[in-house]
Amino acid sequence: MSPPPKTEPFRVFLASVLIFFAASLYLCWPWVSGQVTIPWDAKAHFQPQLSFLAHALHRGAAPWWTPNVFAGMPQIADPQSLIFSPLYLALAALVPEPNFQQADGVAFLMLTLGGLGWMLYFRDRGWRAAGGLVAALAFAYGGSAAWRIQHTGQILSFSWFPLAFWALNRALDRGSFRWGMAAGLFAAFMVLGRDQIAWLFCLVLAAFVVYRVFAPPAPDGLGAGKRFARMLKPLAGGTLVGLIVAGPALLWTLALAEQSNRSEITLEGAMRGSLHPASVLTAFVADLFGVQGPLSGFWGPPSPGWGETGLYIARNMGELYFGALPVAALLVFGIGRGWALRRPAVFFFGALLAMYVYAIGKYTPVFPALFDVPGANLFRRPADATFQIGAFAAVLGGFCVSSFLSAAAADRRAPLGYGLLGAVLIACVGVALAKGHADALPAIGFALACFGLSFAGLFAARRFERRPALALLLVALPLTFDLSLNNRPNQSTALPPETFDVLREQTGNETIGFLKQKLAENAAPDRRDRVELAGIDFHWPNAGLTHGLDMDLGYNPIRLQLFVDVTHAIDHVALPEQREFSPAFPSYKSPMANLMGLRWIATGVPAEQIDKTLKPGDLPLAKQTADAFIYENKDALPRVLAPARAIAADFAALERDGGVPDLDYRRNVLFDRADCARLALSCQEAPQDVSGGEAGEARIAAYENTLVEVEATAPASGGFLVLNDVWQNWQAVYVDGVEAELLKANLMFRAVRLAPGPHKVRFQFEPVRAFKRFWPAGR
Repeated sequence: MSPPPKTEPFRVFLASVLIFFAASLYLCWPWVSGQVTIPWDAKAHFQPQLSFLAHALHRGAAPWWTPNVFAGMPQIADPQSLIFSPLYLALAALVPEPNFQQADGVAFLMLTLGGLGWMLYFRDRGWRAAGGLVAALAFAYGGSAAWRIQHTGQILSFSWFPLAFWALNRALDRGSFRWGMAAGLFAAFMVLGRDQIAWLFCLVLAAFVVYRVFAPPAPDGLGAGKRFARMLKPLAGGTLVGLIVAGPALLWTLALAEQSNRSEITLEGAMRGSLHPASVLTAFVADLFGVQGPLSGFWGPPSPGWGETGLYIARNMGELYFGALPVAALLVFGIGRGWALRRPAVFFFGALLAMYVYAIGKYTPVFPALFDVPGANLFRRPADATFQIGAFAAVLGGFCVSSFLSAAAADRRAPLGYGLLGAVLIACVGVALAKGHADALPAIGFALACFGLSFAGLFAARRFERRPALALLLVALPLTFDLSLNNRPNQSTALPPETFDVLREQTGNETIGFLKQKLAENAAPDRRDRVELAGIDFHWPNAGLTHGLDMDLGYNPIRLQLFVDVTHAIDHVALPEQREFSPAFPSYKSPMANLMGLRWIATGVPAEQIDKTLKPGDLPLAKQTADAFIYENKDALPRVLAPARAIAADFAALERDGGVPDLDYRRNVLFDRADCARLALSCQEAPQDVSGGEAGEARIAAYENTLVEVEATAPASGGFLVLNDVWQNWQAVYVDGVEAELLKANLMFRAVRLAPGPHKVRFQFEPVRAFKRFWPAGR
């Protein structure tokens, strides 16, 4: 079928786009002007990732692997690395050191592009430009887009969806292979986020294709079979492009999942991330639960006033407010008049209801069945579906505004709808009083004022239809004013940039400055000392990515399982109690700390409060700064070692029970007994003489993200070269240009066997090796 007729001149659509851009600039100005910055994960996790990516590109290094966190991580398979985010990749390629304003600006630019996608869709449907404008503003600056903008990866996936949906709808309308390719490209960019938002939106896109096949016959009279046959060409184009663009990244992520700590989430764990059903009230009264104030003033679920909910979500995750005008239009006209059940709005209404059922998780009996949908067990928070709730509610609100402006006077009467709106506001009052929070009544009163202002603008726009620019302004100005106040910058979404000064490359932070100075002073041909930043503040653990420091820990929900088995490292060390030790790594004063090359340890409290096994003098205090206590571990070993004697050990037992032997690891190296037998290594049992054995020489000739070159000389009896970076089977090793067996030494590090004499050894990260698991015959 051909696209629906465009009932409004292009100049009206263009005016709506210009108004949307102006309103967007006004709404995001506090961030892009530098007054505030997007906090929490946007800075603690994604800003350092962006800095690392920019640094790598500008020095001509590959960003596929980083040595800066968790003793090494495969960035190419990490969904949060930003390597596959087109706009952030472009920023990193253009700017050697992206600042906070630029990073925040890309996030808002993405939301703006997403809003534009809905405006294009509205125009293709023949709906009013004013409705598209409302949908765009509510989508980009309402709901989770506003309240969870700190979750950068999810914002990216969220923003690509409208463009993918618009292109898919156009491709299906026209039976176009090229538009199918465009839809596949936008969908691939969305999928590259590899997060729950992208997964849920993929299900929605698939459901939309099915809806288009089986929807009631269109005027062209085609049945479901012929309609589907006509769709094959655009679907083929989309599939082709999608697989080319997103396929490799998905395969890398799947391969990493099998080696990581997060291959599966349990049903019980997911239920803890459910949205409380009462949170739906925040769609009508933004600050009903005091979410905009200090944390101590928040009284909504899951705070103590609601009893033991068993939920584990942040307060901003339950905030759904997307504007008085779209929510009122949806409730009053969409439900009150049944407009939400009209084609094709009914698809969005069904998607909205489905996402709400999914989001409330444990509060619905169907969630266990939903959790069995393929891919669901990869994600831990059904409450993330609030992004979809906001998206579809925005579209429905815009559709109802469009329908209102086109409806006859009799069709605009909606007594039932107004009654529903009144009932919701009364429910808000009832909840506030029942929970002993009469202080929420002013917020409800302000919401009532916003509803009044929005309806006034909507009815005025209906009267001034012959002056379309004015009508657009009468709709947009109240909504922009509303969103600027009700979704204004707050502790969840905006903090002073100075808060995160340590994540600026040119920071004057004393702790970072001291560590850089000491690392430079202690530099040696065989050394590349590691640092730990523990229990200082939320945004510190990934500072190594910004400043090029090699860290033993970091901030990332994804870590290599091997590293976790040995160290018991969790995803964060923002608080002192989050620094966990393991049987194999029981203390800062231990063989594993030395093998890690952990030379400098900066803690927010005295180290004895974190590591209670420390004795006086074990860890000398080198300096105390305003942020941290800085200690030196003088026993930290070099990054490269050339031992000659192989010692047999039970790696699984050492990980489980501890007891890593206190050997001279310059002369001795541990191998698992199974590897000793498999590789015919001459492994001895734990020697009585811990200092015995021969040692060769090793020096680092070059050290880059994905490449480490070492010049080594093995003793006359032969020996090994040990690189104390975490082992992974995507790594390869070449001795004098010939590939050799990459060994796992000292529980989790890399090693290679050397014949007597001098050698040039190259350790190289080759991510294509990850694909061998998908094609066993190629092994």
